[in-house]
Amino acid sequence: MNRVVPVLTVLTALLLVWYVGAVALNAPWARDQASRAGDSLTLPALVHATMMQERPVLPAPHQVAKGVWDGVAGQKITSKRSLVWHAGITLSATLAGFAIGSLAGILLAVGIVHSRVMDLSVMPWAIASQTVPILAIAPMVIVVFASMGVTGLVPKAMIAAWLSFFPVLVGMVKGLRTPDRMQMDLMHSWNASGTQAFWRLRLPSAMPYLFASLKVAIAAALVGTIVGELPAGATAGLGARLLSGSYYGQTIQIWAALFAAAALAAALVAVVSGIERVTLRRMGLAR
Repeated sequence: MNRVVPVLTVLTALLLVWYVGAVALNAPWARDQASRAGDSLTLPALVHATMMQERPVLPAPHQVAKGVWDGVAGQKITSKRSLVWHAGITLSATLAGFAIGSLAGILLAVGIVHSRVMDLSVMPWAIASQTVPILAIAPMVIVVFASMGVTGLVPKAMIAAWLSFFPVLVGMVKGLRTPDRMQMDLMHSWNASGTQAFWRLRLPSAMPYLFASLKVAIAAALVGTIVGELPAGATAGLGARLLSGSYYGQTIQIWAALFAAAALAAALVAVVSGIERVTLRRMGLAR
């Protein structure tokens, strides 16, 4: 109960601010329509009018909730209007990009920790790669792959991998360097090889850092996938749902897709957290 009350208090405050913002932003259109009809709106009538617009500037929470419900439960899963179907398209590219980016980040981190040359050469380029806006990279990636006849999942997965590899790289490098000199000297005194020191000391020490970075990476991969769907003119995926909503001024559709993406991100992070708890418990690193 001590944890639920603060959460409910913050949620109630956010909903209140949201409703007030919806009334304020949607009121000009309601007043304009009333003036065209030669009517005047009382405050209750104005509030009601701002809550019932088909294309509001800012949809009210209940409108967004209805949009999400209609997109999830009001359509067949195989329908192209179903948020579940679009989320499945986005999820496939997200998982592919997350796998590629995580593997690349882990391998590069191992190389950087064990090679001074890679540390001085690869790490600066990895940092520099994140300074380029993903909105500038995504169209180029789409165009390059399209020129080679590759469309669909692969270009989106590569954009997702671009965003997801860096958190894994940084977290893994930090984790692999966690063992101090005394611990490494102890491994050497036991005549442990570099491979044994890696598997029995460095890697277990890096696991908490790895999972922390994986949770960031999988959320970043989802963002990369959605961004990759925007410049491609895609017809499937949550990014395509956002794009079509913006084309036709369907703000409720846009917000419903945003909430579906947020729910998908939360679910993916929760899955990684579950795997983290099981893995660390079996390794004796957590209770």
